[in-house]
Amino acid sequence: MEYWKVHWHHDYEHEPIVIYSEVGPDGYETRKIQEHRDGKILRSDASHESREIGLSEIPVGDIKDVAAQAEFSAFLISRADFDAVWKQARYP
Repeated sequence: MEYWKVHWHHDYEHEPIVIYSEVGPDGYETRKIQEHRDGKILRSDASHESREIGLSEIPVGDIKDVAAQAEFSAFLISRADFDAVWKQARYP
C-alpha cells in the first residue's frame, strides 16, 4: 500500500483542498479522505461512497505524475499519518 497526501491549489468553494488516498498494489484507491476549507473532513471506502466523495474508478497512476501538475503538491505519507486523519474524518 501507498499513502498519498495531495494539496489541491484552487479557489473552488465546494471542492476539497487536501486529498488523502490509500492506494493498493493494483493502483486503485481503497480508502480516501477529503479535507475542505470549512473544516469538513470526509472519508470513503468501498462500502461508503456518496455524491460528495467516492473512490476513483480507475487506477490513480504514479504520485510523481500528480506532483508534476502545477495545481497539486503531492507526497507520500506513512500509514500511521493516514490513519490519524482517517480517525478524524466521518462518512458522508
